[in-house]
Amino acid sequence: MILIQYTLIYASVLILVALGGMFSERSGVINLGLEGVMVFGALGGAFTMYFLPLTTSPFVMIFLTIFISCLFGMIFSMFLAIAAINFKADQTLVGTAMNMLATAAATVIVKSYNSGISQGKNPSAIISYLSKNDMFFFKVGGVEFNIYMIITVVALVVAYIVLYKTQFGLRLMACGEHPQAAGSVGINVYKMRAAGVLISGFCGGLGGIIYISAVNSQWDFIYGVAGAGFLALAVMIFGQWKPVRIALAALFFGIFRAIADTYTGFDFLVNLVPGEIYKMFPYIISLIVLALTSGKSRAPKAEGIPYDRSMR
Repeated sequence: MILIQYTLIYASVLILVALGGMFSERSGVINLGLEGVMVFGALGGAFTMYFLPLTTSPFVMIFLTIFISCLFGMIFSMFLAIAAINFKADQTLVGTAMNMLATAAATVIVKSYNSGISQGKNPSAIISYLSKNDMFFFKVGGVEFNIYMIITVVALVVAYIVLYKTQFGLRLMACGEHPQAAGSVGINVYKMRAAGVLISGFCGGLGGIIYISAVNSQWDFIYGVAGAGFLALAVMIFGQWKPVRIALAALFFGIFRAIADTYTGFDFLVNLVPGEIYKMFPYIISLIVLALTSGKSRAPKAEGIPYDRSMR
């Protein structure tokens, strides 16, 4: 049962972050900075949980934590939007820089705060939110679920409808496939791409707070989100930039990520291979899957290519 719970939690993280990456790349902007967006979103959410008193109602706690996490993710994603869309910077380099900046900045901020309250005595880069994350759980028939799982299902349905059934989604995909043609019929490619990046920040920030709070009572910022953002990129590619396929791919990868955290509860797994191998499982599997399927992947044609309205 614990394996199923962990699988659903990690799948929720991967689905949300991969959906964010999907919207960004469907608009034509490669967002390799999802790892950094997750870290920054988690930073805002963790501090929110930390500062809110235990007497805060569960609804307020959940709403404010999610709101601040998404807001921080969107603010951080604006670095990519401005650099890649306005200044036509290399999107791969910008995303890489964002990942490095987010973990370093979060570590410095948390260490500075902890140093202040401990008056310089052994400051750490850890935020503890005690048992406040218990407010995010509920039970159905003896099985424990997290409120984030419900949010993920809703987000998946909304993403599908927005992408395929709305004018906004169709225009977004047009900007990622042929931005010059989209621009020629009056679509503002710059605004659509900015919207795609901001949506990725929203989803990435939410995925970040889920990752650090769903199974932990404290977070060590030095380790960031341990490559979860890059794993979400693998899910997005394996899912062919399509919501339903992304969900299935996230469940597949989520199983291996859950095994890495729960293998000690299964005697046959403990004796099978060293524990370090299980920790490597999600990343090894992602490399194998991408190596076997990347040749058949069909990314948006104009992703990573800066838009210039003067070109046709």
